[in-house]
Amino acid sequence: MFKGLGGLGDMAGMMKKAQEMQSKMGEMQEKLHNIMVVGEAGAGLVKATASAKGDLKSLDIDPSIFNGDDKEVVEDLILAAVKDAQTKAAERAQEEMTKLTDGLGLPKDMKLPF
Repeated sequence: MFKGLGGLGDMAGMMKKAQEMQSKMGEMQEKLHNIMVVGEAGAGLVKATASAKGDLKSLDIDPSIFNGDDKEVVEDLILAAVKDAQTKAAERAQEEMTKLTDGLGLPKDMKLPF
């Protein structure tokens, strides 16, 4: 169909790929809101649940760690659990992005979103 147009045939194909990628990116962004990861600290005494987008959803603290003298320890465990959840969220988001780019035939090292 586009043979007589030289490089424009390739441009039409690229535009179609770009539209497909935009659609899949939107779907993936929605999916990342629904994927949950759990970060832990203190051998599971503090657990932070976050979406793969990195939004903190819940915090679970084992009551056994509430000793009045250990306030700083509890705060450190909470921060560690939240950071662990954020790290896992970023890793999961990257996994999902890799699945998307592989499915579209894009280079593995291509950083998305732009």
